[in-house]
Amino acid sequence: MAPPKILLCGDVLGHLKQLFKRVASVNKSAGPFDALFCVGQFFPDSADQLDEFNDYIEGRAQIPLPTYFIGDYGVAATKVLLAATKDSGNQGFKLDGLKICNNLYWLKGSGKFKLHGLSVAYLSGLQCSDSQQFGTYSQDDVDVLRAVAEEPGIIDLFLTNKWPSGITNRAAASDVPPGASEPFGSDSTVAELVAEIKPRYHIAGTKGMYYAREPYSNVDAVHVTRFLGLAPVGNKDKQKFIHAISPTPASTMSTVEISTKSATTTLSPYTYGEKTDHATEAGKRSSESISDSQYWRYDVNQKRQKHGAGDGNRLCFKFVSSGSCPRGENCNFQHDVDAREQSLRGVCFDFMNKGKCERGPDCKFKHSLQAEGESNSHQRRGSGNANSNRSTECWFCLSSPKVESHLIISIGEHYYCALAKGPLVEDHVLLIPIGHSPNTLSLPVECEIELGKFQDALKQYYKKQGKDVVFFEWASKRTTHANLQVRICVANVYI
Repeated sequence: MAPPKILLCGDVLGHLKQLFKRVASVNKSAGPFDALFCVGQFFPDSADQLDEFNDYIEGRAQIPLPTYFIGDYGVAATKVLLAATKDSGNQGFKLDGLKICNNLYWLKGSGKFKLHGLSVAYLSGLQCSDSQQFGTYSQDDVDVLRAVAEEPGIIDLFLTNKWPSGITNRAAASDVPPGASEPFGSDSTVAELVAEIKPRYHIAGTKGMYYAREPYSNVDAVHVTRFLGLAPVGNKDKQKFIHAISPTPASTMSTVEISTKSATTTLSPYTYGEKTDHATEAGKRSSESISDSQYWRYDVNQKRQKHGAGDGNRLCFKFVSSGSCPRGENCNFQHDVDAREQSLRGVCFDFMNKGKCERGPDCKFKHSLQAEGESNSHQRRGSGNANSNRSTECWFCLSSPKVESHLIISIGEHYYCALAKGPLVEDHVLLIPIGHSPNTLSLPVECEIELGKFQDALKQYYKKQGKDVVFFEWASKRTTHANLQVRICVANVYI
């Protein structure tokens, strides 16, 4: 089977007519193409462009091929995206995009999905200290991608709006366009993520210029990464805003094919930056009279130097949160038992991994190391009763060492879905609140909303198999942690 043909585009800024005119031309000369990915601001800069933009959104003009975007900000973004979130067809888990109109999909938040065999990861929105409904990404979105980085397999495409900080390091001076080395338009969080995810292609916009970097090697990976920075649609300098690729999915390539490097391949642009950051950070720590016990990342780094394991600066999110990692000894990140213990005591993962947490006082976890026996004391503001009532003896609590993490299917913000440990029938699953609560009726409204999304997703899943589903809950005084039973029926006979 021939590899898929993909078009990549920079900031659209609402210029859909000009974009799709160019797409039609490229499609005619080199197509047909299977999909179009847009990075950078997708919505208009001003209300003057809304008529043209709305012609496509409201169906008066046709979008020629499946189009995906992550730049969920600009004029009219809130109105369009809010309507999409309320659409019944967009309920449930839509990692492959919420449908805006025919052939137009919004990649919301962060995630990973398959498209024509390609593994695609994305980070929607921009970094912002203020919590907004649309147009920004959250720390939870970042954590999702950290978990993706720890999964087996190679990501083919990684889509971000901002360029990663340091991407021009170690590139040839003649290869760097004017202004590309300036900090404007770069994001250090994106740099951290791309260094962990190690995609084959990283595509970004928002910087107002086209830049195709030489491929670079990745640490602890055989394949190279190619970075593409794309210019805005209709830019005055006529810089390239659309680019075509036809990558063979990594999952179908041999080891020899995936490890092939060109003569122009450079070292990772993040290697030098990481060493500089670490040296600076170590210097600060040695000069400041603050307790070493509060610098968890520093302490863990010393352990890694002694044991010679791990990425050097990163804890394994999967191991710390669940106590196990499918990669085992092949994982590139540190499986630190002490960090796992601190996680069980409610300590923030970012605090342990980076020495700080960007969520600050809004974080629900602790920002100091906890001695044994302190797991239920000195809770962070906002942690609520769920943390204080959590029991290490409960096998439904994710923080419990008794949780059967290999049975977990999906984890949301308030609920998670898992296979039944002792299934009564085939496809018997459970919907379990993350908070330690005796029944679902006692949970707040936001939990009920997410429960509905889980239920809708399961109904759709079973419907495709010609089955119906019934949800029920056992509630009694002896129940300590709620669990909603999910069982199927065929031809109206429940089993």
